[in-house]
Amino acid sequence: MLNLSSLNVYYGESHILRNVDLSINSGEMVCLIGRNGVGKTTLLKTIMGLLKSPTGEINFQNKVINKVTTDQRAKLGIGYVPQGRDIIPRLTVKENLILGLEAIPKKVKKQIPDEIFELFPVLKTMLNRMGGDLSGGQQQQLAIARALMGKPQLLLLDEPTEGIQPSIILEIEAAVKKIIKETGISVLLVEQHLHFVRQADRYYAMQKGGIVASGLTSQLSQRVIQEFLAV
Repeated sequence: MLNLSSLNVYYGESHILRNVDLSINSGEMVCLIGRNGVGKTTLLKTIMGLLKSPTGEINFQNKVINKVTTDQRAKLGIGYVPQGRDIIPRLTVKENLILGLEAIPKKVKKQIPDEIFELFPVLKTMLNRMGGDLSGGQQQQLAIARALMGKPQLLLLDEPTEGIQPSIILEIEAAVKKIIKETGISVLLVEQHLHFVRQADRYYAMQKGGIVASGLTSQLSQRVIQEFLAV
């Protein structure tokens, strides 16, 4: 589904991502772990085309997409839920959801599929409420639902549990697992919450902009947890 080879990214003179190699298979959830500031969000933004990589290759479904624009990457099937959610506060829940349809290449009827409300039932009761009036957990559910409106084949999730109460974290975990099981979508998850990390099939650990460890999440050692997940 996705293969990154020797990816490098710079902010001005600062070398942020260093020769990153990473792969994701169809229907797989991969978790990217590491302390704050090591380049995890930068990597997701680079995959989405919000940042440019002067060297290295991003291959999505056997197509090199380094020079493909962000909007075209969305239409190719990459969905992105950024850290902080980026809900448009003065649009209603329904309007925020309909914006997600812009990622679908062909013209479709502007309606919200029932599957969205099966995943996140709370949104159905709040369609006419302003996005900015939702709680953090409700906004996170809306952000994921909006990304799913574009029918992505790869979903990038950046810290979906940040600042969210435990009960909502479990709901989001369950929704993501259901999405993968029922649609075969692939997920690249940036996360610090250990319980959610363990829901992934594999992990990559980042340090100083590079991948320094990887493996099955079922085999996560206490050393890796302490080094890359402990605050």
